[in-house]
Amino acid sequence: MSIRVVFMGSPDFSLPSLRALQKTNQVVGVITQPDRASGRGRALKSPPVKTLAHELNLPLMQPEKLRQPEAMEQLRLWNPDLIVVAAFGQILKSDVLDLPRYGCINVHASLLPRWRGAAPINAAILHGDKETGVTIMKMDVRLDTGPILTQRAVRITRDDTAGSIFESLSHLGADLLIQTLPDYLSGKITPRPQPEDGVTYAPIMKKEEGLLDFTRPAEELERRVRAFNPWPGAFMRVDDVLLKVHRARAEAGNESAGKRLVYRNQLAVGTGSGLLILDEVQPAGKKSMSAAAFLSGARDWEK
Repeated sequence: MSIRVVFMGSPDFSLPSLRALQKTNQVVGVITQPDRASGRGRALKSPPVKTLAHELNLPLMQPEKLRQPEAMEQLRLWNPDLIVVAAFGQILKSDVLDLPRYGCINVHASLLPRWRGAAPINAAILHGDKETGVTIMKMDVRLDTGPILTQRAVRITRDDTAGSIFESLSHLGADLLIQTLPDYLSGKITPRPQPEDGVTYAPIMKKEEGLLDFTRPAEELERRVRAFNPWPGAFMRVDDVLLKVHRARAEAGNESAGKRLVYRNQLAVGTGSGLLILDEVQPAGKKSMSAAAFLSGARDWEK
């Protein structure tokens, strides 16, 4: 059953879903965020979905706000049977949700109702969840509260970062979306309300949250490093100079919080409970490097 679909998404997470939809349905339009200034030069950078839409020769719209009259007019002209959303970045109002005859479907990177909101992958790692996953849900006017169509879970390992989970869930979400749509469109799937128990929220992350507080336990700091990799990144200050921490792990040990040391030839910092071993770091203005490479030039590390 091929239908007219409008796709809404912005980051890399959205790309597998758009590719999959384009192969199986008639994508009549794509909506993504506007180009934004990025980097030190503040040059305009396009969302990844825009690049893919051009590659696939799909009609594209980049409204600052979807509620703008010209954006709503174009959306009505596309006349979609279904709107599919995967990390779009804007809240949809009722006039959009009610437009397609099959409603609006969202590919959400968590096992709802756990981790509604903007940063579910990061929150799952940060809070020590043993698993995460993807939910295909029918959207309503509130944030990630709509009824569930299907879900699929994956384990979170100690080696996983937000980046690795982001990549795996983007493909898992696309596969589950394509598997779900035929049964949803034919009425074989009945959307089920989300349970009221177990609701948690994952707010937008702020860059300053990446600062490591060594009064906290080492295991918590290890999770923070993983949860903030690749963005916004975990960091510490060494003699007022910023040092990014890309990979770290907790080990047993007893040193005062914030104490820098070399522990069994490893770069380490004392924490509120245990040691945080720094495996990969990046000094300001330099490339990422192993702890061994950093130590070879850091004569004043132990202070």
